[in-house]
Amino acid sequence: MNQRYVLVVDDEPHMRRVLEIMLQKAGHSVYAAGNGREALEILRSKPVDLVITDMRMPEMNGIELLIRLREDGSEIPVIVITAHGSIESAVEAMKYGASDYILRPFDIDALELAIARVLNEAQVERQNAFLRAELNRGWDAFVGASAAMHSVYELIRQVGPTKASVMIVGETGTGKELAARAIHNSSPRSGKLFVPINCAAIPADILEAELFGYEKGAFTGAIKDRIGKFELANEGTVFLDELTEMPMALQVKLLRFLQDNNLERLGSNRRIQLDIRVIAATNRDPLEAIREGRLREDLYYRLNVFPIKLPPLRERKEDIADLVAHFVDKHRIRAGAGGAPSEAVIGSLQAYGWPGNVRELENMVERALILCGTGIFKPEHFPIDTPAAAPVHGSPSMPAAPVGHLMPAVEAFEAQMIERALAAVDGSKPRAAALLDISERSLWYKLKKYLPKEGE
Repeated sequence: MNQRYVLVVDDEPHMRRVLEIMLQKAGHSVYAAGNGREALEILRSKPVDLVITDMRMPEMNGIELLIRLREDGSEIPVIVITAHGSIESAVEAMKYGASDYILRPFDIDALELAIARVLNEAQVERQNAFLRAELNRGWDAFVGASAAMHSVYELIRQVGPTKASVMIVGETGTGKELAARAIHNSSPRSGKLFVPINCAAIPADILEAELFGYEKGAFTGAIKDRIGKFELANEGTVFLDELTEMPMALQVKLLRFLQDNNLERLGSNRRIQLDIRVIAATNRDPLEAIREGRLREDLYYRLNVFPIKLPPLRERKEDIADLVAHFVDKHRIRAGAGGAPSEAVIGSLQAYGWPGNVRELENMVERALILCGTGIFKPEHFPIDTPAAAPVHGSPSMPAAPVGHLMPAVEAFEAQMIERALAAVDGSKPRAAALLDISERSLWYKLKKYLPKEGE
């Protein structure tokens, strides 16, 4: 059995010590408390996988401790210890959420069996909770009844039950990961893991290890074997977001894997057979990325079996009212605000260009909720002036500069674009970089050069 952190709660020092010795011999780490109050103090400061508690104790008995844990929202499994003549109290403890009970006197085998069963059930419940949460992050997260979105829904329904690879193309903030999750949740793999990987967010020199895993000693710092994301997703789905940011050399290895579903960990010659569905996405035009040398043509055709293009928000403005209502409901509790959009607000939002798409709208609604309190949304709660305030996908005006002085004009233009992109995404550097279609490193360099306060 793997080592676990077990908290023993008993007011008898001798029994605490006996349990501590038995559990340590079984390979567990043990904390000890003399009553429920001491146990709560330990639980606040230490990692605990399981509580084993006596029923009868001064100050706070086993039932009171159990009730307190459940009232605090703790799901730590609890095993209660009771005497033969107190089975009624053990049954009562089970009603309050105890995982099991054991009767005194007991031996180490009986205790180990109870611990193994309870911890296994707790692990299964955590996995089920994770899967339930993942399932809820697909179709339910889509909002919009426009014709453009209905076309997307139909494509997802068609490709979901198949094994086909999918290429999702769409601007930043259009919901590419949501679409990928919906495809996964519509497939026979829905009970297995959906593993998202952002190829732009992981440094190039460690992305290969993240995807394919490695063996101990494969490189400096590889002190133990590690499985990669592909092995983790076996029988499930891998979502490769921003595929065009993957190094070309790694694209070759990915193509080789897609051809036969076999991989080799770094530092190993052993081939591992996997069953994985791959969904890829990019915010670039894939054909343009091929011409620019960012994407291998053979990899594109391998993944582009079933293409899906997500519409930008400016092409589905009839969905804005529904999206605002959705985000109000989503953020109302956290922001502690009410808020109800007026027709004037919806009109101004529909007139805006939305360079950051749905993600930008969500950020703006959350900000407006905080500003309006329990009142009604007003136009001043949104940092939108006119449709010209959204220039990232349009044509921003070039700052005036003397003819022949090219570099000052270019630098002023870049600074203006960066300022507008930051304003559109509430100052988020990673999202601003994605919006401007440059790397974060390039953005930080330009911030320090043009806008030193932002680059600090």
